[in-house]
Amino acid sequence: MQKRTLKTAVMVVHDLAATAAAVVLTFVFRFQDGALAERLHALPLLLPPFLAYAGLIYAWFRLYRTKWRFASLPDLAGIVRAASVTALTLLVLDYVLVSSNLYGFYFFGKVAILLYWVLQIFLLGGPRLAFRYLKYARSRQSQARAATTPTLLLGRGADIEIVLRAIESGSVKRLSPKGILSPRADEAGQMMRGVPVLGGFRDLEQVVADLANRGLPVRRLVATPSALAPESEPDDLIARARRLGLPLARVTSLGEGMRDAELAPLEIEDLLLRPTVAIDRPRLERFLTGARVVVTGGGGSIGAEICARAVAFGASALLVIENSEPALHAVLNGPALLHAEAAIEGALADIRDRERLHALLRDFRPTYVFHAAALKQVPYLERDWAEGIKTNVFGSINVAEATVAAGARALVMISTDKAIEPVSQLGVTKRFAEMVAQSLDAERSGAEATRLIAVRFGNVLGSAGSVVPVFKAQIARGGPVTVTHAEMVRYFMTVREASDLVLTAASHADAEGRGDTGDQRAAVYVLKMGQPVRIRDLAERMIRLAGFEPGEDIEIQVTGARPGERLNEILFAKEEPRVTLAGIEGVMAAKPVFADRAVLEGWIARLHEAVAAGDRAAAEAVFEEAIPDFRNRAGAIPNAKPENRAVEPVPSAVPLPQPTNA
Repeated sequence: MQKRTLKTAVMVVHDLAATAAAVVLTFVFRFQDGALAERLHALPLLLPPFLAYAGLIYAWFRLYRTKWRFASLPDLAGIVRAASVTALTLLVLDYVLVSSNLYGFYFFGKVAILLYWVLQIFLLGGPRLAFRYLKYARSRQSQARAATTPTLLLGRGADIEIVLRAIESGSVKRLSPKGILSPRADEAGQMMRGVPVLGGFRDLEQVVADLANRGLPVRRLVATPSALAPESEPDDLIARARRLGLPLARVTSLGEGMRDAELAPLEIEDLLLRPTVAIDRPRLERFLTGARVVVTGGGGSIGAEICARAVAFGASALLVIENSEPALHAVLNGPALLHAEAAIEGALADIRDRERLHALLRDFRPTYVFHAAALKQVPYLERDWAEGIKTNVFGSINVAEATVAAGARALVMISTDKAIEPVSQLGVTKRFAEMVAQSLDAERSGAEATRLIAVRFGNVLGSAGSVVPVFKAQIARGGPVTVTHAEMVRYFMTVREASDLVLTAASHADAEGRGDTGDQRAAVYVLKMGQPVRIRDLAERMIRLAGFEPGEDIEIQVTGARPGERLNEILFAKEEPRVTLAGIEGVMAAKPVFADRAVLEGWIARLHEAVAAGDRAAAEAVFEEAIPDFRNRAGAIPNAKPENRAVEPVPSAVPLPQPTNA
């Protein structure tokens, strides 16, 4: 942080010196003899306030938000706008005040002000572009020396250019691009930053052979997001890469400036979903810039990603609360947090410990709290029901009360689609925690009141509880792949998509969602997850992506539903009134539905007694009173497909496209 402040100070000093030089040079070039001497004599009086004004203008146009090594056309446009404002100011002062009240003549004049405008743009923009060019030249030399892996880049020109810039800047290391394959035929034969486009994806084998004959054996393929779009037939691309024995990596952070770009091995789950929902990055930057963020359960898959995204969007401080020491160590030492400019803290704590939680939040003074800590495995919670209540209910109440006591602007509780018409201990404990948060939220109104909301979503690819890692492990062992029910369908989304949409929902609750009365604002947000996917179809496609044929090479076994499972997921309860979110993609919302606060307190007290006595029947009696739909959980896996109200019209499971078998 101190280093960043010093660099910003150097940029400010440079720009003010450039402004002073532009004014002096304008006089020297425009005037001579007595006219020049008179204006230079007046500079000590006029220049200091003008420099102070110019500094404010430069800050307004955010000239100090971008490092010089990344100076670009948008930065030059900002310089032009800032110089235009200062020049216009001089014109107004010269013609309205100076000429009539002080000197009786124009101190600058139109020609001098135009000259100043040109000089100002040159003196502000020139050093930035020169610095960038020097860094570019040095990075090209360093990259050429360090490049050890001959690589083919796959994707459309716009994506490829960003990747090439990242390679040149050193963000992506040890790659030596030897050619480009583009899905667009009109890009064939072109050059992109010195690298030729050698053909399309179907030319992969021929291009690799031609490069090998020229003494340039390709050792790696790197795919941009456009190469993995459905219209680019990524399944066929994977099959071709597998036949050639070439490792295929994907770019993980395209569209974020590529300054911290990373490559990751292409996983099967990267191809299992629809195109992800585009997020409003400026909105999230406005929401999180300078914020102090707490994430409970920050060592889990969702919690860790929320931590990474919070600092990426400008949070100034982050507190990671985790009860697992290995998980806390892993997230704090991951690249996303290890090199972040935000102040990062970690705390070993259990959300069941009320006093510890209150002390942590009181000392940290958070702006926003993201509550991701929970017990989530359905079969375990069906057996160890009391542990689910202790963490998912009592722990969530502790987090909510500590958040309110600390004066945070909002608490975002990560919930699940299993909370609606729950048939499991996971679903019912999460729904009860939602109701408590909604009750606390309704008690608070006004712009400064703490918001308490819940965000629901379905299965997250790559998370510890996802079915995809299980299927991958079963396929790696040679099968069989086990499916609990042939007709079971689920919603899926990536960890990154889930985290970004959680932040988007939180930004709405913090801004547009603040109303004068609790019953006029949304308290439950649901992430749009497209069409649900049939789990058996998912298993079949994963088997084919691994190069096998389902039913022949690897068997699929239907093992029967486990306790607490149901066929379909439901995103909204029947009684939850919907709320329209203007201008926000990927998120739906509903108004709260909860019991009277006194009634809730009675239920909570009875849950404490039931857990203390080990009386599961008493605990479930409380849940049946609080959530009447829980009484129907005996029919968790009905013979007929249940109603699905997640999206209107009712969605049905969509067949997954089948890949080309390698």
